[in-house]
Amino acid sequence: MRNRTFFEGVGLWRGGARSPALYTHTFSTYRQTFGIFRQEPHGRPQNAFENDTNTFAMASYIHVPDEAPAVPKIDVTVDDGDCRPGALKLLKELRPSWKPSEVKIKIFTDGITNKLLGCYVGSVLQDVVLVRIYGNKTELLVDRENEVKSFRVLHAHRCAPQLYCTFNNGLCYEFLQGAALEPQHIRHQPLFRLIARQLAKYHAIHAHNGWVPQSDMWVKMGKYLALISKYRRELDQNHRLSSDVPSLQCLRKELVWLQQSLTVLGSPVVLCHNDLLCKNIVYNQREGSVKFIDYEYAGYNYQAFDIGNHFNEFAGLNEVDYSYYPDRPVQLLWLRSYLEAYKQLKGQGSDVTDAEVETLYVQVNKFALASHFFWGLWALIQAEFSTINFDFLGYVWVLTAEQYTPSRKAGWYCGCRCTFMCRVHFYPGADAACSVCRYAVLRFNQYFKMKPEAAALSLPK
Repeated sequence: MRNRTFFEGVGLWRGGARSPALYTHTFSTYRQTFGIFRQEPHGRPQNAFENDTNTFAMASYIHVPDEAPAVPKIDVTVDDGDCRPGALKLLKELRPSWKPSEVKIKIFTDGITNKLLGCYVGSVLQDVVLVRIYGNKTELLVDRENEVKSFRVLHAHRCAPQLYCTFNNGLCYEFLQGAALEPQHIRHQPLFRLIARQLAKYHAIHAHNGWVPQSDMWVKMGKYLALISKYRRELDQNHRLSSDVPSLQCLRKELVWLQQSLTVLGSPVVLCHNDLLCKNIVYNQREGSVKFIDYEYAGYNYQAFDIGNHFNEFAGLNEVDYSYYPDRPVQLLWLRSYLEAYKQLKGQGSDVTDAEVETLYVQVNKFALASHFFWGLWALIQAEFSTINFDFLGYVWVLTAEQYTPSRKAGWYCGCRCTFMCRVHFYPGADAACSVCRYAVLRFNQYFKMKPEAAALSLPK
């Protein structure tokens, strides 16, 4: 069963043609299992399956402008264990003037789910072809057709580098000059203003060809839950999950609560990056600009999710510390910069009221919960299938003595009273062989910690 595609094994899409029958089957399954909701224009949570499924499919579809150049597909498979032969075959098509003996290849190590190579000649990195090799089973999590469409749309709006080609297990694209940011950089006010304005530019892009755009976030999380349910026994047998991970019953209950709580907030559905961690932001000091990279999860989603997800990334990646989550004054500065740019790009002027900022503040901090939930589900799947050299199971949050408190030591429990305590993260020197999927536990733990405060927020009158 593990050798079958996601489409065959779970009855869901992973790119390619999307037939009405497939959507009908998929949505029927989730209607019965998860009770997925979507937001109607008046904010009333309505079952997403009451209306025509073709409409839903098209409303989350990214339309590539007719004038966008076509992207060639090269019939090459690059072996991630021995990358050079496959990379040279690609370069023969993309850079025919390069002599194979002179090609240098740099392997970047920052990728979590993919392997990234930089190919160039000479000693100056003027012309670098990036080769990204998809990670094992990442098609379970990523719609590759949608990724390519997002890439092309964003490039057409000068928000992304040029996509040179796709190949059997990856894609090649232009190298952006600049430096990938670190957590301390995105907390710096001059830089976070640039980031806010660039994200506003993304969100202002019109790429839905006349359809009223809708988020497919709930369907994606339902798919992830279906995968976790499908492989749960296998994960348990491999000692990859423990009682520290919320039960499936708990996760389903929380997903329903999130849908009902967030779809009534009125957050616009816009073209989102959906994975704006610091390493996906490239700063060009000479130009004084930032660009975003990595569009695997790009697509139509709630505006507030994209921002809340980015705020969660203030905590960092390698040594996660959520005390760096931006406080209210910092958020208000960030959100005002964003709204000024967003309204101007949408032709609504640049004047921003306090009520508009407060509304977005409430929406963002509530949708930050959905971000933790989404990446918690994602991590459980990655822990089973990823072959990239990133230790999902040993991803430990180390607390300093100042951060360690009795209340944190106690952990947080979900409403289902499952045995969910994040003891791995709260006890320095915890057993390294602990079977818990630590990254997932980290995200779910922060979800339950933030939930009471976020749930108490209310939109201004």
